Amino acid sequence: MITRLFCPSAFASSLSGIDLDDLRARGIDFLILDLDNTLAEWQRYEIPDATAAWVKSAQDRGMKLCIASNTRNSRRLESIAGRLGVYSICRALKPRMRGFALAMELMGAVRARTAVIGDQILTDIFGGNRAGLYTILVPPMHPREFIGTKLSRIVERLLLFWFRRKGLMGTKPKPPQSERKERA
Repeated sequence: MITRLFCPSAFASSLSGIDLDDLRARGIDFLILDLDNTLAEWQRYEIPDATAAWVKSAQDRGMKLCIASNTRNSRRLESIAGRLGVYSICRALKPRMRGFALAMELMGAVRARTAVIGDQILTDIFGGNRAGLYTILVPPMHPREFIGTKLSRIVERLLLFWFRRKGLMGTKPKPPQSERKERA
């Protein structure tokens, strides 16, 4: 049960380290992205060049993207989403499924073709797994973050330790879209 809910489908060294061609081969065309410490540092407006280039590369491949963030700072979120040319959901209340459903609705996405990318197991990965989506965990961009997030990192470290001991780090691949259709 813990594995199904909290273990990501995949792990990446950074957002820009995620292979977009691999996602496309898996049938993924829609990406729900976390904001803080995934796309930009917590409370910052600056977007790293590598992040902007990765987002543009995804868009060039025909992928649709939406930022689903728990932030209350809608001005910051809209500024970043606007510069990146992506949809956004403010106060997504992750891990509740409402924010993921709204993001999918905005993009015209279907569950089997959608991935969630974020730096937190207890919000991004747990919520994405509950919604039946492919989930990718990236490390936080910077150690500076909300105090509540710092506390949840303690639980996350325990989960990651358990996943490593069980050999589960990155061993939950979702088959390509064509294979899923053949099995149905």
